[in-house]
Amino acid sequence: MPELPEVETSRRGIEPHLVGATILHAVVRNGRLRWPVSDEIHALSDKPVLSVQRRAKYLLLELPDGWIIIHLGMSGSLRILSEELPAEKHDHVDLVMSNGKVLRYTDPRRFGAWLWTKELEGHNVLAHLGPEPLSDAFNAEYLKAKCA
Repeated sequence: MPELPEVETSRRGIEPHLVGATILHAVVRNGRLRWPVSDEIHALSDKPVLSVQRRAKYLLLELPDGWIIIHLGMSGSLRILSEELPAEKHDHVDLVMSNGKVLRYTDPRRFGAWLWTKELEGHNVLAHLGPEPLSDAFNAEYLKAKCA
């Protein structure tokens, strides 16, 4: 299972290829992941990517009208392709970008997730998370309160 450092490495790897580019369309080959791929992701077109962020092990793609929440599950990975190449058996989702790149999600076990939300605040997969381990909010005071 990709751990937080691997997810952050994925974020840093895809960010320069996505931010500032526009999602021309999404290709969902198999939407039966941990949860069904959101209808809004199936219908994506002409949406600029404003930022690529990470919250815990979730990747967050900010679009003008909402967010794509990606979880890699146990065996998922993201690749940036320089063109639309034929999909292989476990390639489930592509985002085709205006800069000629393709973000491809591969997941042999299909334990990952591609979700859509208008607002990150309070989304059920994010609402229960504690502070980021490298943030100022994760400190001795926080740990003391949790251990009390």
